[in-house]
Parts: sequence; structure tokens; C-alpha cells
Amino acid sequence: MTIDRRNFLKVATAGAGLALTGTAAAGAEPVAAARRSPLVRDGQAPDIVVVGAGNFGAWTALNLQRMGAKVTLLDQYGPANSRSASGGETRGVRTSYGDRPHGLQWAQWAKRAMQKWSEWDQEYFKDGMLPQLFSTTGDIIMRDEMTPFLEDTVANWDTMGHDYEVLTAEEIRYRWPIIHTPDVSVGIYEPDAGVVRARRAIESVAQVFKQEGGDIRVGRVAMGRTEGRRVLDVEMEGGDRVTGGMFVFALGPWFPKFFPALMGKRLSNRTLGHVFYFSTPPGDESYRHPNCPSYNVPGVTGWPALPGDSRGFRIRTGGHQGDDPDTSIRWVDEAAHARPRAVLAKYFPALAERPINETRACHYTGTVSRNFIIDEHPDYDNGWLAGGGSAESFKQGPVLGEFIAGRVMGTEHDQELNDSFRLLEEEFSDDGERRGPEDL
Repeated sequence: MTIDRRNFLKVATAGAGLALTGTAAAGAEPVAAARRSPLVRDGQAPDIVVVGAGNFGAWTALNLQRMGAKVTLLDQYGPANSRSASGGETRGVRTSYGDRPHGLQWAQWAKRAMQKWSEWDQEYFKDGMLPQLFSTTGDIIMRDEMTPFLEDTVANWDTMGHDYEVLTAEEIRYRWPIIHTPDVSVGIYEPDAGVVRARRAIESVAQVFKQEGGDIRVGRVAMGRTEGRRVLDVEMEGGDRVTGGMFVFALGPWFPKFFPALMGKRLSNRTLGHVFYFSTPPGDESYRHPNCPSYNVPGVTGWPALPGDSRGFRIRTGGHQGDDPDTSIRWVDEAAHARPRAVLAKYFPALAERPINETRACHYTGTVSRNFIIDEHPDYDNGWLAGGGSAESFKQGPVLGEFIAGRVMGTEHDQELNDSFRLLEEEFSDDGERRGPEDL
């Protein structure tokens, strides 16, 4: 939905009146979305301030701006920086979420996201304005039996009318002779799945946001002044204050640092996933797109080398601990290199002893619901929380940003869907287990 500037100001001003007076016309039903609309003071302050320029923040800022808001995007290191959870080189995009209670909803969003990634490339890559972001690789999930994860994923695909194939081990080897299947009896193949160049994607979204009039400021951000249930501003390092009518906090693994009392135990950011890029044999195109699909075996995902950057054949395994996203180690120690080599020796043996081109480690931001958090700040009437990527948010970035912008602007009215992203009272205990209100 697009709202032109004049209508946006009308909606926002009406919301401001309700928020400031706490009253409504006699007999009228209260409208929560209107109460949360941005308070516009045009010419004095940005309508909306988005804090955090990662996957959640960058896409949200762009979509808010396209809906008519005046948006300032803040990030302490800048969009696509190496410390962000969105700052790695690549991310897979798939719809196979049979292992999640909200798997069908995620699958539907991921399917829409694939289309949006392709549309982005059609609009911006065709003239060489920006690098191509999305490659359709297909994705093969291989198991020793038809597990509940595979069964529920296929059931979701049937509900969606999504294309897929169920393959035997023999069929997998026939299509992709480089894949070995020593303990595989079945695979489910999603031909529309693909891989996104992640860091370049966030750089591209930020660039388009600026070209369309958005303001990006880089520097450490702290909570500023508040007045009752309103945030007045946030403070940049050096003392500058950025004021606004509405604030969206899209802080990724920094949530527990920024809001320690609220988010300290409602979001887990201790695990850093390990990613490796192995070099492929010179002159052998078998391990490069489009000759190899992305793949999923128990506990491991990966995909082929993409043309144009030659970073290598990607594999994700394991992880290490690191609480503070500002100081955590983002490279993978050699002691952890044996695990990916063992996996490759089993399924892609020709790569097992190849040199490692790069390693990456980034924070997973888990939630007790295993779903995203897209909710109003419980303490502030003009604040929103957007995060809790749960290792899957990047894939759905174009759809997430559209949805979050709609929540902020009051155009998303599916209450069941909105409630599914609530900030729950449940918390993580010190040992990483979930803890409900009755345990507090």
C-alpha cells in the first residue's frame, strides 16, 4: 500500500491528536493503530527514526519512506558492516520450514520474498546500476528417512501450491554426480530456492534509500530523552540528538545492550554460526552455480560458489559463544575446521581437502517463540521493536520491511498475524532455557 505525502500527514496528525489527548469521538471504538501513528512536525524533525541499518532496519526504512514518511536511518557502524548479523557474504532463501510451528506463514513470506528479490534485480541490475543479488540455485534437503520435518515441509508446499520434487538417493546422484549419498534415502527438492549476496543486498537497499531522499547517519546511538510514554530523541556519540515522532528500534544482537532490562533475557545472542568458503578445483564448474544446488544435511547448510565473486563453496556448521556483538570474534579458529571437512568428505569428497578461502561468524538472535519480534515497545507509545531474526529473517527481508512499515503506519490489520510477532513475557534463563512469567 502506498500513501502519498498529503494523506500520510492527515493520518499521522489524526493519530497525534488521539495520542496526545487520549480521547475519541463519543461512541467511537478505540483505534490502536491510529494512537501509534507518527507525530509529524514537518520541517523540525524526521517523521520516523529507524535505529539499526541491518536487514530489519534498512528494508523498513525504505518501505516507510515509500509510504510517505520522512525517515532517518541510524547505525553505529553503517549499513552492511562486518559486525552486523546481516553483514555476511551470502544467505540462502528457501521455504522449507516444516520444523517451525509458524512454518507455513514463514514459507509463504519466503515465497513472496523470492519474487521480490527477483524484481529488485530486474529493476536495478538490468542497467548495471547495482550488482545482481539473487541467484536461483534450487535447494536439496537430504535425509536418511522421510522425517516429520520433511513431511511437514511438503504439507506446507502442498497447501501453498509450491513446486517441489521428492527424490531418491539414486535420482540425486544422477542429477548431481558430485553429491555423494552414503546415508541418504530421500531428498526434497525446491527448484525456486536460491542464494542472496547478503552484504551487497543491504548496501543496495541503503543506496536506493538515500537516492530516494532518505538520510543515513553513522555513529554509536544511545537512548535519549523521554517524556512519560514518549521517546523524544536518541543521542548520537558526540552529543548530537536525533528527534522524531516515531522510533523503530531494529537492533539485532545489540537489543540486550540497548534495552538491558527489557531485552536482556528475551533475546539470545550468544551463539555465532560458523561459515566457511572452500576453494573449488580450477577449471571445474561442477561446484559453481548453476551446476550445483544449495543443500541441507542434518545440522549443515551450504550452496555452490556464485559467479562473479568466486568466494567459494559455502558450508555452515556449528558455532562458538560470544555475548557482546561489539567485541565477539568474527573469524573461525582452526580448531573448528575439522567439522566442515568431515561433512564435505561425506557428501562432497572432492572438496574435503581444498583450501579454505574465508571464514565468517555472525550472531544468531533467537527468541523464545522462535519467531520474529515485531511489536510496540511496551513502555513507549511512539516506539517499535523489530528483530529476533531466529537465523531466518534475512531471506524474508523485502517482505519483512514491507510488513513492519505497515505495522508502524497502521495499515496491517491481520490481528492473528500481528499477534504472532508479539514480544512475549517468557524469557531465557541463564542456562539458555525458556522461562515463563510463572517462573519469574
